[in-house]
This record gives sequence, structure tokens and C-alpha cells, in this order.
Amino acid sequence: MPFNDLSLDPRLMRSVQHLGFVKPTEIQHEAIPAVMVGRDLIVSSQTGSGKTLAYLLPMMQRLLKSRPLSKRDARALILAPTRELAKQVYAQLRLFVSNTPLTSALIVGGENFNDQEKLLKRQPNIIVATPGRFVDHLEHKSVFINGLEMLILDEADRMLDLGFMPQLTVINKAADHRLRQTLLFSATLDHAEVDELALALLKTPHRVAVGASHQQHQDISQQFYLADHLTHKEALLRHFLQQSDIKQLIIFTATREDAERLALLCEQLGRSAVGLSGKLSQSSRNAVMQAFATGKHQVLVTTDLASRGLDLLQVSHVINFDLPKHAEEYVHRIGRTGRAGAKGQAISLVGPKDIAALERIEAFLRQPTGFSVVDGLAAKFDGKPKVAKAVAKAVAGKKAVQGKAKAKPVKAVAKNKPQFFEGGDDGLAPVRRKQK
Repeated sequence: MPFNDLSLDPRLMRSVQHLGFVKPTEIQHEAIPAVMVGRDLIVSSQTGSGKTLAYLLPMMQRLLKSRPLSKRDARALILAPTRELAKQVYAQLRLFVSNTPLTSALIVGGENFNDQEKLLKRQPNIIVATPGRFVDHLEHKSVFINGLEMLILDEADRMLDLGFMPQLTVINKAADHRLRQTLLFSATLDHAEVDELALALLKTPHRVAVGASHQQHQDISQQFYLADHLTHKEALLRHFLQQSDIKQLIIFTATREDAERLALLCEQLGRSAVGLSGKLSQSSRNAVMQAFATGKHQVLVTTDLASRGLDLLQVSHVINFDLPKHAEEYVHRIGRTGRAGAKGQAISLVGPKDIAALERIEAFLRQPTGFSVVDGLAAKFDGKPKVAKAVAKAVAGKKAVQGKAKAKPVKAVAKNKPQFFEGGDDGLAPVRRKQK
């Protein structure tokens, strides 16, 4: 069905049409009607499936069509696991709020607490926040949510992985009343703590699962290349940076140092690049993300800070210089490309240290990954773990030793005859020990 058939408020429809949306995605088609009739919802979907709009539109529809439960309290709270994702959600929210009388605020860590306190005193209707900083304001009595009408958890699995369960419990108790509607979005429902959270927060929820997280993303082609060592990885990276079809590229690394070094390497090869890592201040991180989002840089080199929350249609390529430790993070990394129906390419470089991570990714995706080869840059490394090789070598050596031992006759020793050998001196008395 088109958006026109969803009976949305005309003000929301104007924003939808202005942004060029005509037909809902599968998750929006399933979720929006269920939310609009007031049901709690638990949703699992692939990255890039349009889930943000799946909760923003029905949330705003409810706030526009119903009276607030309290004039003082926030009416809707959207929680995100990271600052970057919270800012991405807030940016989309502002596009719809601008045509309505509703007000909004962004509350994340790393920003000035007093400035946020002043913002909350204006009593915004909708708050987008990270759990830790929001609970700080809740305990400081900067904000009240006794009359909260909608609680939305975006990427709940990631929030639990980051240890935000205590904060989510505090928020749930502060807004625990029967009129609250709760929506929970997660990349996977195969997560024991997600089930526990859903039982604690939601009332007889309607479940929506669109595209399991382990399923192959149809718009993203994935290639894996073996590399012998760090220098070999850099040689492969130089090769891929020469591709002419790159619009924007995100390179994921394991360390901050590599992020800075590879950004410099990209600059030397003629690609405008910028590095992003956790050691930057929040203002510096904001500047880097804004510069990349507006197209001032063609390449973003980053740790997993940018694996979630970026919705950039110009990102045509993703390169995993190092594979992530968690298989779910791989899915989110490559999900930065191939968004909104566009085609994307994901390239992963696999060295000896990445084999364990690759095995976890294969188990998560439930399929083996083949290896591609660049002419002139083939690896000597065969992709087999060093541990397996060492075990095989040790077993072979043990068999050889056992074979030699059998060839030599063993001299019999009388059972009752004790055997002694000279030991070291203990003080002035010589020590004679019995042989074991």
C-alpha cells in the first residue's frame, strides 16, 4: 500500500511527500498500522530496512491526535545505544517536527550538562537520548516522565551489550503506567537478555520479524581477501582505493592508531579522508561526522563508532581492514552501504589474526565464505588457523616419538631394588634422593 492509505496526519504526509517517500518498506508496512492501533511492538529487522521511519511516523501520529497525559512531562522518549545513532534519529525527527507544533530535544553524553538542563526546562514533547545521560537528568530531576506516552528502544540488543540494563530498568520504573505504549527494535531476537527486557517492558507485544539478521543482504555484494600480514593488507587497500566507482567509502579498523594512519595513507593516494576514533572529543567527533555526511571527505576511516546510526546514501563501499570481534557488528558495518535500494560493495581483508572472527561470522551468517584473489597480490596464507596447524604438527611429532620409543628395548628394573642418584647439597649434608 502507498503512504496515502495509512491515514496519516496531513502535516506528516506533507513531510513524507517532500522527502520523496511513496511506498512503505516491508517493515514500515508491518509496523506502522500495529503501532497506530496502540499495540506494544517488538521488531527484528535487517539494517537499512527503514525501521526509524517505522516508529517515528506512528509515534508522531499519536502525539498529534491525542491529548497529553501531563503538560509537564515528556510525551515520547526514544533511546539509542550510541551518540551517533541518537543524532541520526534526531536529524530524521526534526524533518517531521518542523511542520507540527511538537517540540524535541537531543540528550546525549559528552555534551554540556547545564545546557541540556536548560533545554529540558522548556519541556520538549519528544526526547531522543542515550540511556546513561538521560538517567543522569532523571536523577537530577531535570526531566520527568511520569506521564510518558511512548517509550521506544532502538537497537535494544546493542544497549544490552553495552551494559545499559540498569538504566533501562530505572527508566521503566519512572514511567510505569498502563497507558504507556512501548516499542522495542532489535537486530536479532535470538538474544536471551532481549527476551528478558521485552517481558519486563512490553504488554502482550505484537511481533514483527522482517529479514533475519543472518540472511544475505540482496543489495550488498560481499568479498573476502586473504592477507599475509599488515603490509599485505595495505597493498590490497591501495588496490581497492584505485576503483573508479567509489562514491564514498568507510574503512573499519580495530585500533585508533590504524584509523589515523590509514586516513593519512588515503590522503597520499589522492582520496580526501578523515579519521574518527574514541579518543577525539565529542565536538571533534561531531565535526568529523558532519564533514563526511556533507561530502567534504570521500573516505571515513573509523573504529566501530560508526558501525551503527549512519544513514548515508552516497556510501558505495565498505572495507573491513580488520574484522570485528562480534559477528553482529559485521552485519552493521556492511549495512552502512546498500541503503534505500542502492547497491553496495563490502570488502573484508582476512589475515591470520582475523580467522577466529571469520569463523564467528560464518556461523552467524550460517554459510561459508569463499575467498577472492587480486592478480599479483595473492596471499601465501591459506586461511587455516595457526592453532590447527600447530596441533596437527604436535600430533604428528608425538606419533613419531612413540614409534621410536617402541623400537628401543626397555631394560627391566627389579621392583624391590631401590634406585638412587646424587642430588644437590643441603647445607653441609649431601642429599641422596630416591628415584621416582
